[in-house]
Amino acid sequence: MAVTSFATGDALAVKLWSKKVAVEALKQTWAYKFMGKDDSSINQIFDETQKGPGDRIRIPLRRLLSGSGTQGDATLEGGEERINYFHDDLYINQLRHAVREGGRFTRQLVPFSVREHARLSLQDWWADRIDTWFFNQICGNTNQSDTRYTGNQSAIAADADHLIYAGGASTDASLSNSASYKFSLTLIDVAVEKAKTLEVPIRPVMVNGEAKYVLFLHHYQATDMRLNASTGQWLDIQKTAMQGGNVSKNPIYTGALGEYNGVIIHAAHRVSGFSAGTALSANTGRVAVLAGAQACAMGFGRGSGPERYEWVEDYFDYENQFGVAAGCIAGLKKTVFNGSDFATIAIRTFAAAHTTN
Repeated sequence: MAVTSFATGDALAVKLWSKKVAVEALKQTWAYKFMGKDDSSINQIFDETQKGPGDRIRIPLRRLLSGSGTQGDATLEGGEERINYFHDDLYINQLRHAVREGGRFTRQLVPFSVREHARLSLQDWWADRIDTWFFNQICGNTNQSDTRYTGNQSAIAADADHLIYAGGASTDASLSNSASYKFSLTLIDVAVEKAKTLEVPIRPVMVNGEAKYVLFLHHYQATDMRLNASTGQWLDIQKTAMQGGNVSKNPIYTGALGEYNGVIIHAAHRVSGFSAGTALSANTGRVAVLAGAQACAMGFGRGSGPERYEWVEDYFDYENQFGVAAGCIAGLKKTVFNGSDFATIAIRTFAAAHTTN
């Protein structure tokens, strides 16, 4: 009987497993849910370095014209205005990880495929790493200086115009571990107002023809919001029903806590913390983020892509030991033009783990 199978190291098998690692890893991430190539995506994919050489993608932003114009029959010639642009640079680099098993006798001792577990382990590792990139970048987590965890480039702290503090605080140090500095729906209202009235307003994403922002909370902040029994707080979000069609048709709603004031709310444990001296530690200070279209950018190098990682299988010690590696040339960063965040507003609050006491 003839059986079609692929041996370890087979060229076709390597390509197949590379695709499986990439696709399954992305399915597990928050970043994938908000990823797309069009400029209405929160995490926009740029493919310039997939098509040619280079380690940088320069992203242009066309500024609005500011001239007064010419009235009546006054001469317009000579009064033309130059189109001006800002730009942001997205850098890519190679990141790899590998696993290696002990040898033929090790494989003899276990009832499962070490090769399959290697794939699953690397798949989970990449899913975790991409989401770590995503949240460290949009939260502006400058406490993490290792760029392997920040999208292969440094994270950038939120500027003053794109930063909100709970309870009327104005600096990290002025926050304290009191209830007045916890997350509430009021902060969503303030963030939406700011997003719409900035000198360069934050453009929402379009979901089934409706303009929406997305808010990422830490689970501690989400619990604070839910436990707030004040008038006009969590009860209102319970009364705001999401349309069934939106929930079923658009992944941006998948897993959402709810919607309030045109903001789809998600809780994620990778939302970063911050330290505010003795009052708040990195575990009790949390940075929620309101995001709009093009909040961050992601790029890949040649041979890499959202559904294509490098998969290498190799033998060691006279082919006794087996190892596999999964790598990708990529980068991810929060978009910043002319020193200002483009489509994110950071919301800094006190948020600690809750007990039943």
